[in-house]
Amino acid sequence: MLSLRFLGAAGTVTGSKFALAHDGGTTLIDCGLFQGLKELRLRNWEALPLAPGAIDRVVLTHAHIDHSGYLPRLCRAGFRGDVLATRATRDLLGILLPDSGHLHEEEARYRNETGTTKHHPALPLYTAADGAAAAARVTGVDWEQRVALGPNAGAVFRRAGHILGAASVHVDAGGRRLVFSGDVGRYGAPILHDPAPLGEADDVIVESTYGDRAHDATPIDVQLERAIGQAVARGGGIVIPAFAVGRTQDLLYYLGTLERAGRIPRLRAYMDSPMAIDATGVYARHPGEFDDDMRALLAGGRSPLRSGDFRLARTPQESRAINGVPGPVLIISASGMATGGRVLHHLRRRLPDPRTTVLLAGYQVAGTRGRSLEDGAQSVRIFGEDVPVRAHVETIHGLSAHADADGLLRWLRTAARRPRRVFVVHGEPPAARALAARIGRELGWSATVPALGETFELD
Repeated sequence: MLSLRFLGAAGTVTGSKFALAHDGGTTLIDCGLFQGLKELRLRNWEALPLAPGAIDRVVLTHAHIDHSGYLPRLCRAGFRGDVLATRATRDLLGILLPDSGHLHEEEARYRNETGTTKHHPALPLYTAADGAAAAARVTGVDWEQRVALGPNAGAVFRRAGHILGAASVHVDAGGRRLVFSGDVGRYGAPILHDPAPLGEADDVIVESTYGDRAHDATPIDVQLERAIGQAVARGGGIVIPAFAVGRTQDLLYYLGTLERAGRIPRLRAYMDSPMAIDATGVYARHPGEFDDDMRALLAGGRSPLRSGDFRLARTPQESRAINGVPGPVLIISASGMATGGRVLHHLRRRLPDPRTTVLLAGYQVAGTRGRSLEDGAQSVRIFGEDVPVRAHVETIHGLSAHADADGLLRWLRTAARRPRRVFVVHGEPPAARALAARIGRELGWSATVPALGETFELD
């Protein structure tokens, strides 16, 4: 018996959950939250079609919340099995899952204080304590170390690029090899190694976030140099909503490189995200993850993850003090799609100012404030207030931690042989369909875009 059930990241970019039933039990590959549109977020409150006690173990590809953020909810509902991830992912989850719970608590508190809730009282999806308890359940595994998933099944983690600790998961079960891509990183991106080859596979489950598009061919340093130069000329603040893990570190690397080369001025710069501060510390504790260029900078005594007149804003008081700093000032703050976190305070204050520049640094999911800004919204709603958008909004293309369509095809071409089947997931429908069509047309492989809840027998 071998079957694969798609419980998330099917028909949408988020909520990754794939239930693999095999002779050794049921393994859930990824355990992510749905994000973006309200109709998707409401799914997080629904019970899984699998009872938590029927899931024997969870294997996580990486720490991003759309791949890991449902774990506290699952544990609180009664899941008692093992949770496996790479060591770096385990360390990042110790930061991300409690923070996610804190944000859910803050949202519930806000709704109760403002009366903007249909349920009295509004409750958090889970708490910071739930997040910490779930993170403590995670066992860290070395790269290429085979871990048992039952009597006749096992898994190996191989580098996927993307963010620190991100893996593709290679599972042997029922006489077949299944490869779950996780999120595939960009080739040639800074800091981390390139994705490892796909290798042997009977079935491939591949993400398609950028499955219908190519990243801007303009080098990222050139894009940033131009955008920062124009922003400085405007004289206002530069607000960059950035994911605390991955995007923030990449930005610091590029900005530091530009500054050392004299291509941008030395700016007062703030990292206003306790989680990003802590995550950058986790990066520093895992130098084995770094590529050759990053190691060379460290060996030369450089600090690759710093830029400008660099300051950390850890406390709320330090964050609020940034409001009084005149431009040009660089503010990097979570969250990356402006769905929550401290960046909302900076946006509410600075969006009405035409001197402000907002740099969007990566994919913006439909239904998020970041997507609204990218699409040219005249106003966005923040803390119950319609905030006018007079700021200059620009997207830095290619800074996403995801491979584009060409990069995904490049990774798929590293297969040692033709897979029997490819399942295209983790993309909005046009992107998933486009990648599936390219796989069929260019590689001659059978590619399927599964629907949410659909089950495939693999025997």
